[in-house]
Amino acid sequence: MKLLGRVAIVTGGAKGIGKCVCQLFAEEGAAVVVADLDVETGQMAADELAANGHKAAFVKVDVTKEESVKGLVKAAVDTFGKLDIMIANAGIAETIPIHNLSLETWNRTIDVNLTGVFLTNKYAIEQMLFQGYGVIVNTASMLGHIGRNEVTSYTASKGGVANLTRTLGVTYASKGIRVNAVCPGYIDTDLIRNKSPEAKEELIRLHPIGRLGQPEEIAKAILFLASDDSSFVCGANLMVDGGFTAQ
Repeated sequence: MKLLGRVAIVTGGAKGIGKCVCQLFAEEGAAVVVADLDVETGQMAADELAANGHKAAFVKVDVTKEESVKGLVKAAVDTFGKLDIMIANAGIAETIPIHNLSLETWNRTIDVNLTGVFLTNKYAIEQMLFQGYGVIVNTASMLGHIGRNEVTSYTASKGGVANLTRTLGVTYASKGIRVNAVCPGYIDTDLIRNKSPEAKEELIRLHPIGRLGQPEEIAKAILFLASDDSSFVCGANLMVDGGFTAQ
């Protein structure tokens, strides 16, 4: 088991990629804090893990609220005694050209996707500095590295996550804390499944590998970055995008 005895928080852990990460981490021996704004679905995810014999707890969190994030880290430490791994995965998306984009929508996307990562990283790092070790994996995106038609605030927010990850990686490497990011391509989650067949086919054609990614594939990449297998990886943005950004 790659994470035996470790404690991990996964924000956005109630569904999609986050839920897959929680399941995989639990199977690899970690105690998992499922953190999400959706109480019903998040509690259900944690209960499923516990019913299968894993150590798991649910904590409601709004990653845009400082006190909520502070409370999340405290709850993890109070429950399991420490915090080894923070997976900052919570995020939202939009596709709106800037001339139609309201300030409210812009601010909401930046608040969740970028400020949320800032807060979860900040308070995880405070705890990890106290411990003298820790690992953070942020969910960025391939769209933090390239432009995409009409995807305005999402690309801006994920570009911020990518560069924040680099900065934190080099800032805290000497303190025993590794900070990296995974950058998914288009993944076959509910957001994609709700698109029309034509729109989905267009997205598939954009990936040289000839298909969309699966949440489990992103979870395995996050596991790599969170485990000792990546002990010499720091400040990196790992592309897991079926060749999208390489073409």
